Amino acid sequence: RLFDLDPDLLPLFQYNCKQFASPQECLSAPEFLDHIRKVMLVIDAAVSHLENLSCLEEYLCNLGKKHQAVGVKVESFSTVGESLLYMLEKCLGTAFSPDVREAWSKLYGAVVKAMRRGWETLPEGD
Repeated sequence: RLFDLDPDLLPLFQYNCKQFASPQECLSAPEFLDHIRKVMLVIDAAVSHLENLSCLEEYLCNLGKKHQAVGVKVESFSTVGESLLYMLEKCLGTAFSPDVREAWSKLYGAVVKAMRRGWETLPEGD
């Protein structure tokens, strides 16, 4: 769904300096699947620390810095969020109520807000 929503994100996923010719090629790459697992681990950590997301603040800020360093734009996280909600809706079916959608949107928004701080942190001397 991610590449359907924004095909321009495909060039961001390069592993070992290899650019993928198509979304299908990227989606089947072991490195991409590993990246997806890492994304889901971050989501899992956020769910596990729902009552105290601030304990993940530094980690998420640093994760934001890493994404900025490889050319990810903050706006791209909206597309990732849409893809996450789409996946949840497909998996949960009728259990994906408006309240569930709102809860997931808020959780994802909190994660992205913390990651955005990585973009906002300026290097020393600036």
